[in-house]
Amino acid sequence: MPTIHLINSIKIDMYAREHLPPHFHAIYAEYEILIEVQNLQTYAGYFPSKVYKQVIDWASSPSIQKFLMHNFNQLDPHLRK
Repeated sequence: MPTIHLINSIKIDMYAREHLPPHFHAIYAEYEILIEVQNLQTYAGYFPSKVYKQVIDWASSPSIQKFLMHNFNQLDPHLRK
């Protein structure tokens, strides 16, 4: 599972051999959350609201959305949408 980005102490990870929908994992202290790339909805998990906002603010950029989809497709080419 490569860490593809760090936001302060928040790790943004993507796993190989994943599942749909395209998503990323954000990890902060004892918290982990899975967020869908295309609509930024929480798929699973929980984050404190202040930390969650930092992740969503970062991920909402169109260039970051493209970056996230590219990484998901590279790690899981059989799941390309």
